[in-house]
Formats: sequence, structure tokens, C-alpha cells
Amino acid sequence: MIDKTTLIATVLQRAAKLERGHCLDVRTYKRNRSVALVRTGYDAFTVIEDGFEQERWEEVSMEKLKRLLKQLLKKEFPRSHKVRLYTMSSYEEANVNRMGHGAGRFGDEDD
Repeated sequence: MIDKTTLIATVLQRAAKLERGHCLDVRTYKRNRSVALVRTGYDAFTVIEDGFEQERWEEVSMEKLKRLLKQLLKKEFPRSHKVRLYTMSSYEEANVNRMGHGAGRFGDEDD
């Protein structure tokens, strides 16, 4: 869990070190809303918003990333003080982690 006040700086640092195809996944405490950054090139990211709204930005440069993150954090995490930050090897892996707690705190419903 990372404090929201230092989140943008932390995300930008980690984004600079990401390998092509890898993903940073920013989520609320309940993991029901997210913003994912996928590195697609040397200075290019795909940003995927999945929360109150669903939107996708292609070929976002490191320069424009900071401003976009500020806008998205205000919109998707308005009352959050702490957020989760995951580094994933692919966006598909991040999507599987959408509701990382599975069927809830009581485990599988099939039992």
C-alpha cells in the first residue's frame, strides 16, 4: 500500500524501469477500480482506466503520463488515502488480479 500523495512519483519511477510488455497496476484498497500502465515502447505506454469509466490511451509518452495520471487519480480514487501498486509481467495477469480476493473472504462458493 502506497500513500496517495507520493503515488505519482513512485509510479513514474517504476514506469521508467519497466520492460516492454510489462505492466504497472494501480488499484483501490477494495481492488474494484484500477489504472494500468503497459510499456509498449522505449517512450510509449498504453494506459487503461477500468473503474467508474472505462477508457484506453495508446502511445502515451513519459512526458504526458504525469498529467494523465493526475487526472485519473482524481477521477478513480477520489476518497482513497492509500492505494495498491503491483508490477506485473503482462496486462492479462493484471486483469486476472481484478478481484484478487477470489470469491470473497469465505473462499470458493462451490464447497
